[in-house]
Amino acid sequence: MSDKIKIAVVGLGKMGLSHFSMVNAHPKTDTIACDGAGFMVDLLSKNITNPIYKSYDDLLAKEDLDAVLIATPSRLHAPMVEAALSKGINVFCEKPFCLDWADSQRLTDLAASKGLVAQVGYHYRYVGAFAEMKRLIDAGAIGRITHVLAEAYGPVVLRPKRATWRTDKAEGGGCLYDYAAHPLNLLNWFFGTPDQVIGSHLGQVFSEGTDDEVFSTLRWDDGPTAQLSVNWSDESHRKMSTKISLIGTNGRLYADRQECQVYLRKPVDGLDGYGAGWTVKYTTELTEECWFYLRGEEYSAQLADFIEAVAAGKSQALQNDFASAAQTDKTMAMIIENATTGLNVGEARAMAPAQAAKKRGWFGR
Repeated sequence: MSDKIKIAVVGLGKMGLSHFSMVNAHPKTDTIACDGAGFMVDLLSKNITNPIYKSYDDLLAKEDLDAVLIATPSRLHAPMVEAALSKGINVFCEKPFCLDWADSQRLTDLAASKGLVAQVGYHYRYVGAFAEMKRLIDAGAIGRITHVLAEAYGPVVLRPKRATWRTDKAEGGGCLYDYAAHPLNLLNWFFGTPDQVIGSHLGQVFSEGTDDEVFSTLRWDDGPTAQLSVNWSDESHRKMSTKISLIGTNGRLYADRQECQVYLRKPVDGLDGYGAGWTVKYTTELTEECWFYLRGEEYSAQLADFIEAVAAGKSQALQNDFASAAQTDKTMAMIIENATTGLNVGEARAMAPAQAAKKRGWFGR
């Protein structure tokens, strides 16, 4: 493989154009564009010299691509990803990965069998405050975690209006797949796939065909219970706000895009920079400098990682690979099943009385 990789950005909507601008500016790429909307292709053709295709099938047939970046409506992700993988092309796919969890798992296995770089755009894993939260959880900073609150709010649907692909459940998946996917992906990063999902509600505020709010309770046999609260019809927030709060036996931990706050009852051996009481660290000091920067450190860093992995000519473990995205798709499928049937999804593992008492914090009293 040459020093430069040939990559096609497919889907030139809001996120697609953002990704195209970043990928096109990267010194290791030769970038091609593809979009099914003729007016968008005609407009861009007047302003850029990059090759632009209107047909994804023609693109795959005529170009010898190293990678594709797929930023189309969610319904199209699975067939487009499969077509690229089948031709041995590395794939970056915007989130959510697939609307059907069976597709997510199948494509994860396909990418692994071919040794391809496969990444999904869950950029919050590249936000310094959330990465620090992950590090502190793994270090046992706040002891045994007993409760989690995962939230996301923002002003997407604020009145009844004509549906778009994003608010069409069959096209984009609604608030669950568009908004709740982000805090759920962080919970999967911290704790894995939940063993049980209960009390889920997919509610409508203004939309007719999809959910505007998502509430659910997730349980891990060897971990905490988490409350999920998400609403994209909340104009009290100027833009999307995602935050995770944890309570443990040795304190509490909070993170959002701006900062990571920690309260420790007692210091933890080997955890430098965190004493008893409150410690606040900001994303600006927690984020590693990205040599390639165009639109936010997290967006730049995830694309830089993908491009470097493809340029290296081998599959590499990425922060947000297909397997981790498939976990999130499975979690969302559990929430949908629970909200639809009203029945608990998954079963909590049976524990001996002493083990159950210890988990509740009563052991030894």
